Amino acid sequence: MTNPYYPQGGPSLKGMANLIKSSDTKNIIIMAGAGISTSAVPPIPDFRSPSTGLYANLAKYDLPYPEAIFDISYFHQKPQPFFTLSKELYPGKFKPSLAHVFFKLLHDKGKLLTVFTQNVDTLERIAGLPPSSIVEAHGSFASSTCTKCKRKVDESWMKEKVLRGEIAYCPHPKCPSALSKVGAHSASSSRALVKPDIVFFGEGLPKRFFEKVRDFKSCDLLIVMGTSLQVEPFASLINAVPESCPRALINLERVGELAAYSGHGMSSTMREEGFDFEGCTLGGKHMARDFFFQGKADDSVRLLARECGWEEELQALLRETYDRLDREWGLGQTQSQNDTVTAPAGSASTDQIDDLDVLASKLGSTGLGEAIHLAKKDGVDSSEYAARLVEKHIRDLIEKNQSENKAASSSPSTPHDNLPSRPLVVGLQGPHACG
Repeated sequence: MTNPYYPQGGPSLKGMANLIKSSDTKNIIIMAGAGISTSAVPPIPDFRSPSTGLYANLAKYDLPYPEAIFDISYFHQKPQPFFTLSKELYPGKFKPSLAHVFFKLLHDKGKLLTVFTQNVDTLERIAGLPPSSIVEAHGSFASSTCTKCKRKVDESWMKEKVLRGEIAYCPHPKCPSALSKVGAHSASSSRALVKPDIVFFGEGLPKRFFEKVRDFKSCDLLIVMGTSLQVEPFASLINAVPESCPRALINLERVGELAAYSGHGMSSTMREEGFDFEGCTLGGKHMARDFFFQGKADDSVRLLARECGWEEELQALLRETYDRLDREWGLGQTQSQNDTVTAPAGSASTDQIDDLDVLASKLGSTGLGEAIHLAKKDGVDSSEYAARLVEKHIRDLIEKNQSENKAASSSPSTPHDNLPSRPLVVGLQGPHACG
């Protein structure tokens, strides 16, 4: 029996790709969380990972609890921790991930309706998506507003304040909290604070979020990516699409699944809210409406683009995006030098890809092998995906190779017996917040 949601390939990556390519699919909605930005360039931490997440690394701010840094009441009492953190997170130095660029590719192909993002990093905008296609559910750094008079402030003025790590007070002379010259130096605590239009705990969601929820009624494919689906009302949006709409989750773990049985005995029922990856309500997994693909966002969209036959287009769009940002931000060669990762001493140089390729095959490192092939195809400096895998595996490769070299030290060497001694410099000019 044919799966009505994924008629060509069933609930699988291939079935999903065929659905995306179908001429009938024109209203894809993306729901994105912090997981799509953890491989931005440089990486932006997610919020809830136990050791690497933002909340796990806020000890230096001496907060009563981690979430206080985004609590509106605490912000009014002690704004400095937020402004100090904002200096680290402010847009203008982060390049979008491959996942962000994939969204832009979907838009360019007339497939994308809306991206609903929980992230405040504005990377969807930076990737080139028009504002009309973006809903920043938890606000963003894109604009800032006085908490008292509600006037917007100039973006460049706010950026200067944030990058200096200074508390931003309302500059408008007509703000109700404006002080006379006499008291200007003695009553700073009463001055109105200016805050980026990020939704803090204790604040309502943007009006645009509720206006655009209606988009879900016309959604023909829902893709949820890089989110824990723990924050409401965002998490409930997966249930807002028509019952005929297929849904896919691309994530490191399964989230947002069907609730437990309710009721008692023979009268118990399963609440039909959330993902049903096993097809429990539809006759089995082969008939499931929901598809789960486990993996990091960038790795997954690369495979998805490959299934769609769009991999080269995606990579080209990535390079185009990064080149554009280098020009707009005035980075040029300086940025290329600053955005490199130097591997440990004793690694191979970028002009010795063949040596790494042989070692990758020799040691059975499939991920590194793919990275190297991509690097050779696109140029190492334009493949951040390759850079990350090389950086991750290179030390293990060196150690294992050195062990093999010691064991074979009595025999004549061959060109691939030893890794070159020059450092490996891999450019991060390539692929891949309240999630």
